[in-house]
Amino acid sequence: MEVNNQSRQRRFAAYAWFVTALTLAVILWGAFVRASKSGDGCGAHWPLCNGSVVPDASQAKTLVEFAHRATSGVAFLLVVGLCVWALRAFKRGHAVRWAAGLSGFFIVTESLIGAGLVLLRLVGDNTSVTRAVYLSVHLVNTFLLVAALALTAWWAARGVAERPRASDFFRGRVGVALLGSLALGVSGAVAALGATLFSEGGGASADVESMSAAARLLFSLRNYMLHPALAVLVGGYLTYFALTTLKASGDRWVRRWARWVVALVSVQFAAGLLNAALLAPVWLQLVHLLLADLLWLALVLLSAATLSRTEPRAVASGSALLDQSVPSDADPLATARGSVYQRTS
Repeated sequence: MEVNNQSRQRRFAAYAWFVTALTLAVILWGAFVRASKSGDGCGAHWPLCNGSVVPDASQAKTLVEFAHRATSGVAFLLVVGLCVWALRAFKRGHAVRWAAGLSGFFIVTESLIGAGLVLLRLVGDNTSVTRAVYLSVHLVNTFLLVAALALTAWWAARGVAERPRASDFFRGRVGVALLGSLALGVSGAVAALGATLFSEGGGASADVESMSAAARLLFSLRNYMLHPALAVLVGGYLTYFALTTLKASGDRWVRRWARWVVALVSVQFAAGLLNAALLAPVWLQLVHLLLADLLWLALVLLSAATLSRTEPRAVASGSALLDQSVPSDADPLATARGSVYQRTS
């Protein structure tokens, strides 16, 4: 019975990691939609594209936007499948079931925010403050979505049944690290919007006096040092947080995620400098975003590992949940005693 449970656990964890990776790919394609000004490729229609299920793709931006909608739809269905699987496979109150439920909630809000961008015409060359606010909300929701997906996969792979309290993620050093990263991500999203709207062709020589007040604000955010300054402050704190956690913990996975955070902060900082030097080409914007997503996921998993208050538990036959400790350095996919996968009736 334990072998069968562990086999199911591995399949679920592999599926959850796959959904997480696919969602990251969809996010990157969405950034390309914004950077290429293809957000209005389907007009002000949603969920249809220019009033059709399968539109005429003679225009490149229509193809780009429709591809993003199609892949977003696939991701939506996969997350729904993840939620259904988690409900059937894990008991009420289980960490994996909770994280999967959050994934389902945030994929719904992600879809609604994306629809709002289209229906409110906050795409293309729109330079309103409303668009900047919407993109900021979009960024936060996206980060929360991939965090929930990664926690679903991670807790399933490690066999963690009891999760930290949700409030624990927003207090103390963990809270400062996570909230600081969200603030940095928001400033980066706004800076990227400014780089899209006021690229090299219309850079420093742009006629600022003829711009609307909102356009001048976005132009200023593109050229001023808000995002770089936040990157230095937040990056420095994340490095401090990871290094102090690394020194204080003997847990294998805490130490591993801490090292990843330090490494990704360094690589991301170098990518940011290169991005500024090359005036934010689209390909480098996508690399910068990918690194930001990976850093965020490493930080979330480090935080979860740090906040873990109990050892994983194992499932015996039937419905009995036995308290059985698992060494902190055990292989999460190879240790049968760490399995907490249980099918409910």
